[in-house]
Amino acid sequence: MVMMAAAAGAVAAPASAAPGAAPRAGGDAAAQAQALDIARRAIAFRSVAGPGNQTPQLAAYLKSVLVAGGFAADEVTVTPLDDTAYLVARWPGSDRTAKPLVVSGHIDVVEAKPADWQRDPFTPVVENGYLYGRGATDMKLDAAVAMAALIAMKRDGYRPRRDIVLEFSGDEETRMKTSAIIAEQLKNAEMVINIDGGGGRFGEDGKPQFFTWNGAEKTYADFELTVTNPGGHSSAPRPLNAINQLSAALVRIGDYRFTPQLSDLTRTFFLEAAKQKTGELAAAMRAFAADPTDRKAIATLAADPAYVGQIGTTCVATMVSGGHAINALPQRATANINCRIFPGVKPADVMATLRQVAADPAVTIRDVTEGSVANDASPMRPDFVAAVTKAMAKTRPGVPVFPSMSAGASDSMWFRYHHVPSYGASPTFIKESDDFSHGLNERTPIENIAPGIAYYRSLFTDLSK
Repeated sequence: MVMMAAAAGAVAAPASAAPGAAPRAGGDAAAQAQALDIARRAIAFRSVAGPGNQTPQLAAYLKSVLVAGGFAADEVTVTPLDDTAYLVARWPGSDRTAKPLVVSGHIDVVEAKPADWQRDPFTPVVENGYLYGRGATDMKLDAAVAMAALIAMKRDGYRPRRDIVLEFSGDEETRMKTSAIIAEQLKNAEMVINIDGGGGRFGEDGKPQFFTWNGAEKTYADFELTVTNPGGHSSAPRPLNAINQLSAALVRIGDYRFTPQLSDLTRTFFLEAAKQKTGELAAAMRAFAADPTDRKAIATLAADPAYVGQIGTTCVATMVSGGHAINALPQRATANINCRIFPGVKPADVMATLRQVAADPAVTIRDVTEGSVANDASPMRPDFVAAVTKAMAKTRPGVPVFPSMSAGASDSMWFRYHHVPSYGASPTFIKESDDFSHGLNERTPIENIAPGIAYYRSLFTDLSK
């Protein structure tokens, strides 16, 4: 409890006193103030894997907030696992035969070293309309907004027909052990709303441009390439050198491009995204949606870091190690190839392709992936699409809404592995120039709080009826 007190003390100013935190006229002022207060207190917990991990203390704090907000104490569980913990809270519905609606997120964050930041990453600051701190974007503010929305729904007397289950994993940024456990426990769910995915884009002028929800994500995989050699004295070079052989294989893999792919979801994404773009990029999006073999379109999209991951599987060398002494021929050289695999493609098939492209029998390849499973896209369910479109129309009228595929990995993969539809549907909008998740000086506009609460209330209500 000492850590909790210290975390609370780090948030000295009340939420209502924070610059730019005035609630919107006609909005739920209490819920908005609570959301910002939860977010600030949550950021103050150093929920980072390793020594001093405060995720268990953060989970205990969030449980106390939920119980104070009307959740039954025995319906909110915090389960320790290794150095972390996960939280599952259940709001029982009136129909005990209905499958639950799961609201999914995580409360751990990636490491942040204070010496590298302009501010201490675990001392939350609200300034010039932004919430600063590790987790402001990924994803403690979203967790706080969703919690405040659910508490407000309880306070106002809403009764769901199906159970609403709120769950926060504790190691999504690392091993995903808790993520897998939670999905196993909740594999009977009707649907998952992952508040750690999707989102909206502000233009640099601060005006909302579009909103996307994630209906799919690429499969994460790591493959280790190894070349071994008897070695010897460096004064007597041999034709075969482990480092040279591995390097040549890596160049071949680096030059290789997997066959571009298109799904119903990504086709819709490119057609809708093209409406937000102009010139060559917009033309390439439309052309690729019409014909995924269009070479000119492929070249344009592949050259753009924002879209190369949307057109198919990608593999890239991320680590390399070789040799054992500066005056000896290398006995071993290894490299890691990180792949983001298009939904529906088997990792084993990608590994076979890498072996073929390496084109050297001396290069051995093995799958060393941890914390990931292959998963297919979720169906574009009409009930979800209608609910998310309605919720966004209520909160940001006129903003285009369309699906997207995430090139990264999230807890959704574990639910999709169990054939439970999962959709990334965060209502948070951010400028491209403000997106510092996983990076330095993470920050998110607190303008998102009021519309976020209204959005979640609409979405959770429609999908739990």
